Amino acid sequence: MYKESKTSQSAVKKRLYCALLMILACTACTEQQTGALNLGSAGGQNARIQALKPQAVMILQQGLNSPSAKIRTHAIEVAAETGQKETLGTITKLTTDSIVPVRFAAVVALGDMKCGKCEQTIRKSLNDPDVNVRIAASYSLVKLGKKDYVAQLLAATKSTDQTVRANAALLIGKLDNPDHIPLLYEVMTAQDSVTKVRMQAVESIARLGDERMYRSKLWALQISKFADDRVMGIRGMGALNSQESREAIQTMLQDDIVEVRLAAAEQLARLGDFSGEEEVWTYFQGTPDLNKADIANGMAVMAIGHLQTDRLNAYLGQALNSQNPYIQLLAAQSVLIQVK
Repeated sequence: MYKESKTSQSAVKKRLYCALLMILACTACTEQQTGALNLGSAGGQNARIQALKPQAVMILQQGLNSPSAKIRTHAIEVAAETGQKETLGTITKLTTDSIVPVRFAAVVALGDMKCGKCEQTIRKSLNDPDVNVRIAASYSLVKLGKKDYVAQLLAATKSTDQTVRANAALLIGKLDNPDHIPLLYEVMTAQDSVTKVRMQAVESIARLGDERMYRSKLWALQISKFADDRVMGIRGMGALNSQESREAIQTMLQDDIVEVRLAAAEQLARLGDFSGEEEVWTYFQGTPDLNKADIANGMAVMAIGHLQTDRLNAYLGQALNSQNPYIQLLAAQSVLIQVK
């Protein structure tokens, strides 16, 4: 694959970080069921992971109450992906948080967690001062069976606010209705859609099963000279989840950039393909400093929960005790995925 020059390393890391944030913002979008690649005793492994659950739950609760808005937002997403129903009370309170991304994540989580008793809370968010939160409320009401609210969400794709448009494309993809593909093509091809909007539309179209995305958009991303493009291509190929797209992700396990290889391993594991387990194991064998919230650490720790092997789970204790709350949350996620 492509090699990055030393002079471009900082720019590569910055673009990869942005790509990783986009992936983390959608961790609950790929609702794939994966099995475990058991390299040890299944009973012993389960007992060891169960023993880590109290610490993981504590970390998640701390994250939900963190003074950092970014950590609160990520904690909400972890709670939703891992189905932690006991956090619904806290997440409900966060629908009135002072920070818009936190409110957005909280309202979306209530829908993703199918919290029927939260309907009145969600309805209150229809009157939120910020339109992003209002469309999140429309989305969650649709998830609760209130189909009349889909029109408000679809209309948001015409917004001149690019963040609103991108979030609308994200949420439409999460509704899993192929009838929305033509609208997402309009979003993708609109002359005034910026890159983040186009990229989100591509991923949502792929998620809805349109295999035209493989050749027309995703393949070009995967062979890009830019590492962040390759990561987003991996994400899109995973959303498409066809035999061809999974094979394309497998080729990225040979990429020259470790973050790209780890992204491929993590995405494959989400799809039930464990061919990247060795890559993640090799990374941890290099004794990375898990007190650092860098991209590679994040990808590797996040992959553990989907790979579910004895030798990788052995690193979860260290990650849970990281000095960085971001790494702690990813470790908690990897524990809770396995014990929910």
